[in-house]
Amino acid sequence: MNSTTPTTPTAPVAEGDTTTDTATEKTVADAGVPEAPATRLDKTAPEPGADPDQDQDLDEDQDLGPDQDLDESDEERSSALATGAAAVVTAGLGIVSLTGAWSGRVAAERETLTGQMKTSSGGSAAQQISEIYGDAWHATALVNGLFGLLALLVGVYVLVRPAFGTPSAHPQPGWIRAVAKGGLALAGLGVLLAVCMYFDLIVPLPTAPATAG
Repeated sequence: MNSTTPTTPTAPVAEGDTTTDTATEKTVADAGVPEAPATRLDKTAPEPGADPDQDQDLDEDQDLGPDQDLDESDEERSSALATGAAAVVTAGLGIVSLTGAWSGRVAAERETLTGQMKTSSGGSAAQQISEIYGDAWHATALVNGLFGLLALLVGVYVLVRPAFGTPSAHPQPGWIRAVAKGGLALAGLGVLLAVCMYFDLIVPLPTAPATAG
């Protein structure tokens, strides 16, 4: 006796029916079949026709730019500090050339002691004046003049340095030039007074009275 298996009629799929598509996708997912990976754009990949060496050179230039700017700013800052310190030194030396320093007093006292030793055994009044007082005053004027001359040299260096140095994007601060010019004025006056005192132009040595014969 033959048995027949009943077949279930399949309903026709209508066009545009999304139910069958959803069932198919679910069946594929349950079976573990991986889907095709989505296309990912590599942003780091070079564009067609671009030169990778040129891009690398540009990256290196961009990396070196900030470091070079920092180095230049440090050099400019150090140069400004050195120039400002030199201007202050000029003003200080100019003041010392006018008021005198302990080194000048030491030199004067040494000349006084030497003159006393020379005239201890006897000597005329004019010789005593010259050896004990005149040489001491001349020594003080000489030391003050040296301080003034040193101030002139440093001040001139501060003022002419931008003309011979490396051109900078930042100009020299005005206070540096002002302090340097003030120091030069004091130094010039100190040198002038020192020269006049050394050659007895302003305050000449007293003359000894003539002895009655």
